[in-house]
Amino acid sequence: MAKTSMSQRKTMGRVMHEYAHGELKSGPRGKGGKVKSRRQAIAIALEEAGASKYETKKKNRRNLARSKAKEATGRTAQQETEGKARVGARGKRESSHAMGGKNAKTTTRRSPRQRAAARRNIKRANARRASR
Repeated sequence: MAKTSMSQRKTMGRVMHEYAHGELKSGPRGKGGKVKSRRQAIAIALEEAGASKYETKKKNRRNLARSKAKEATGRTAQQETEGKARVGARGKRESSHAMGGKNAKTTTRRSPRQRAAARRNIKRANARRASR
């Protein structure tokens, strides 16, 4: 089997974490009940990560994209139970300069429209401060 990418390993780790905490379910939308077998959990992890040797390349890519979309929108069992918005949000949320954090190395990337809005807000704040 080919070497797995970092994003595939993260997805596999998340699925195994769900299994370890009894959150992993089988079947469409979890209708099959909790997964009790470690071997089944590994099979689900490989499929969700797009690293299954029993799937075509196209289906593997689709499965990985689907898992990443689920992780990005906070719809995994781990995120729902732990109350996280998304996996891997470190450095993009409270810790960034733009969000008011102190320990960020770089600010979050902004679009030209966002930069212009930020400049306007700074000007307004300075004008209010000067008028007091």
